[in-house]
Amino acid sequence: MANISVPSITTAARPAKRAANSKSSVAHDRLAVLLIFLPPALLLFTLFVIMPMGEAAWYSLYKWNGYGTPTEFIALRNFQVLFRNAAFTQALVNNGLIIVISICIQVPLAIWLATMLAHRIPGVVGYRLIFFLPYVLADVAAGLIWRFVYDGDYGLFAAVSNFFGFANPYVLADKDVAIYAVLGVIVWKYFGFHMMLFIAGLQSVDKSVLEAAEIDGATGWQKFRYVTLPLLGSTLRLSIFFAVVGSLQLFDMIMPLTGGGPSNSTQTMVTFLYTYGVMRMQVGLGSAVGVVLFIICVTLAFGYKRIFMRHD
Repeated sequence: MANISVPSITTAARPAKRAANSKSSVAHDRLAVLLIFLPPALLLFTLFVIMPMGEAAWYSLYKWNGYGTPTEFIALRNFQVLFRNAAFTQALVNNGLIIVISICIQVPLAIWLATMLAHRIPGVVGYRLIFFLPYVLADVAAGLIWRFVYDGDYGLFAAVSNFFGFANPYVLADKDVAIYAVLGVIVWKYFGFHMMLFIAGLQSVDKSVLEAAEIDGATGWQKFRYVTLPLLGSTLRLSIFFAVVGSLQLFDMIMPLTGGGPSNSTQTMVTFLYTYGVMRMQVGLGSAVGVVLFIICVTLAFGYKRIFMRHD
């Protein structure tokens, strides 16, 4: 009868022991990396984020011009003054309008162009570059360029008006029209970024799904509505998130373009903070604006991510 060798318990336990040692080594390496890199990151985050936020909240409780140490404690009076200020109310309205325009015009325009430029057609790289180039341009430079374009004496609008025999338009000097001129620049400046997001999303769509829809007789609109758009859901939610947060923080382009004028008609919350908190040295009031802006941004960001992006 042949001898049958039975593996001993010690031999069988060796692979399990090696796996346990491997896991222990990985955990030890991760802990070492954590101890090396986490303290400097936490230190920088505390110095440049947590402490300035705490100081802004503290200064918002004082009437202070930025010199010396704040001593005139006024509790929440800065916030009362803030919400009774017509310019700040206009800034809130403008930020809301920018969000609406970004979602309703900028994002759909980006989707439309992305669907056309996601395919391999002649010159597609050049077209993508043309539409993406405004986003690469610095916000301050874009503001200065469009300020010249809108100039009623020497700008492009003035040249076109003179050519057709119309009166020179002073778009940025009209408080009823200036905000719409700013909105046009915002759409021009940022839709290219969202377009590239959607192009990246479209390139990840399985082509066999679209081919199956074509075989079933779906039209171009039906393919987009029932196949492409649902598959772009995560990209669309991310794009809207960027549009909302970016709209709340808009500053760099407004200042060289209009400076918040005329008559505070193009103020945003950040330009209002700069105008009153820095330029007019009402640091307590400016800090109150920063607190309000922080609360709005955090509430919208976490609320949006929890409601709309919880599965992404």
